[in-house]
Amino acid sequence: MRLVDHPTGNYRFLPGIAPYSCGAVSSPGFEIVNVTFQKPVPYRTGFARIARLLDEQGRPKTALCAISLRSPRPYSFQGFADFNTEYTSILESWGVFVGDANPIARTNVAPVIDPPSEPVLYGFSFTRSCPGDRPSTFVVAGAGELPEGILTRDEIVARGDASPRGLASKARFVMDLMESRLRGLGMACASVSCANVYTAHSITDLLPDVLLSRMGAAAMHGIRWHFSRPPIDEIEFEMDLRGTSTELRCN
Repeated sequence: MRLVDHPTGNYRFLPGIAPYSCGAVSSPGFEIVNVTFQKPVPYRTGFARIARLLDEQGRPKTALCAISLRSPRPYSFQGFADFNTEYTSILESWGVFVGDANPIARTNVAPVIDPPSEPVLYGFSFTRSCPGDRPSTFVVAGAGELPEGILTRDEIVARGDASPRGLASKARFVMDLMESRLRGLGMACASVSCANVYTAHSITDLLPDVLLSRMGAAAMHGIRWHFSRPPIDEIEFEMDLRGTSTELRCN
């Protein structure tokens, strides 16, 4: 994968598929800021919240580089495709695409406890200026146990196997994806400030050898386990990463 410059967003991104990119990294002189909503809002109206917050920061809509959503339940593959058609139409109306490429990284998962009644905006990331000597900041999009760029049921790794061995196979595969995307962004595990795992299965047995042992110095920060399901039925394990200096929380 080749990094693509966003001409007005002050970041570069790894092209993915139509619904999302694989990740984004800040351009020199800029940082990626992560925003989390304490009370997530319906995702369609959530874009108005994003626009307002970007305006308050003196940033254009094209500074948006990542979106985090929460859904009522996992989708079927067709249901996921239908949702993505609506979602990407909103991004297109914002004028953030670079040619035909969607530059916005995304995570979209379904909480097990108290799920929302409709898809909601959980958070987003955007770029803003910072001192030029600061290291690059980045967001790696969420990924489950499917090969890069493929959304096909038959390609799910260890499909139907939620045994400890099956989950370990899935987690190793997803860690491979995370490391590949990090390399594509020109980054490494040592720069990760937050690693999120999304699964309804215990990760206790996976932590020592499958997850933390591969994170190098970033293992000191631990892993955040979200008791949530990945966005598509039969996918059991998802992760995303970010390396950011500024984290904002909004009501």
